[in-house]
Amino acid sequence: MENSFTLVTIFGLLFTLGNVGPQAEAARAFFVFGDSLVDNGNNNYLATTARADAYPYGIDYPTHRATGRFSNGLNIPDLISEQIGSEPTLPYLSPELNGQRLLIGANFASAGIGILNDTGVQFVNIIRIGEQLQYFRQYQQRVSALIGSEQTQRLVNEALVLMTLGGNDFVNNYYLVPFSARSRQFALPDYVVYIISEYRKILLRLYELGARRVLVTGTGPLGCVPAELAQHSRAGECAIELQRASALFNPQLAEMLSGLNNELGADIFVAVNTNEMHMDWINNPQQFGFVTSKIACCGQGPYNGIGLCTIASNLCPNRDIYAFWDPFHPSERANRLIVQQIITGSTKYMHPMNLSTIMELDSRV
Repeated sequence: MENSFTLVTIFGLLFTLGNVGPQAEAARAFFVFGDSLVDNGNNNYLATTARADAYPYGIDYPTHRATGRFSNGLNIPDLISEQIGSEPTLPYLSPELNGQRLLIGANFASAGIGILNDTGVQFVNIIRIGEQLQYFRQYQQRVSALIGSEQTQRLVNEALVLMTLGGNDFVNNYYLVPFSARSRQFALPDYVVYIISEYRKILLRLYELGARRVLVTGTGPLGCVPAELAQHSRAGECAIELQRASALFNPQLAEMLSGLNNELGADIFVAVNTNEMHMDWINNPQQFGFVTSKIACCGQGPYNGIGLCTIASNLCPNRDIYAFWDPFHPSERANRLIVQQIITGSTKYMHPMNLSTIMELDSRV
């Protein structure tokens, strides 16, 4: 989205729909966990096929070079950092993440992972969520050596955290191949109940490690991405089975988060309804300035939804008018629409509150 929208200060200011200058010196730490939607380069340091380190990835990034982000430019964590007046977090595996840079936070995400350890096994070396949490503990030990344990605990407690998991547990596990191991083990409704119960354990562990403000995204409309249209659609309609998975998973995730908050006695976890956010521009692309929400900018085959985005792919000249960058991932401009709703969205999109409300509440503490 080329028009500027709300820039968010960290402490003390009410949020408006106008432009508000960010105060970088006041920025809180930011931690990111999850999959390719939020990975900003950890997989570059791993021997894996789940990588976005070659052109045309990064074509619209400030350096115009591939960084490991599964985007033509900035991804959701970058844009949240921009909004809270902070520098983008570095990948945890980056050798540049040291000294004072540690205090900004860190991105632990790794493309291909899921809630379950067997999700993404085809990618071999990826940082599964349990390992991401181990790295978070290691990070805290490193920061303690820098500023002491008491200040480290405060930094972590006051930090903003983003967690993005779930989509791969369907796309790269349950529905990866016909008669997959998990689809033979579970009917879809039972599988959803199972992964929600496993996700709950992950979030409780994150809480035990000190996280106190956690944005938890649901899945997008899994059956509507170009990759699934290419495989299952005859006339551009979303794939029914994958849409059924999203429709089961997202409400149960929101219910589980609400239950956790009740149990913990505070609004620790915030449900980010990315499904509704996506459906706005999937159903009405022209209203949001897109020419299409079905065809990926970069890819090949029907809907540009086959294979990977590579130098040999079809590449659209104007990424801002495509909702999807590659067969699975939104364009930077679509990511901006998502982050705008994270910042200022109603309870239709953010429950129990949006990020601007969180920041305002936390500034009073």
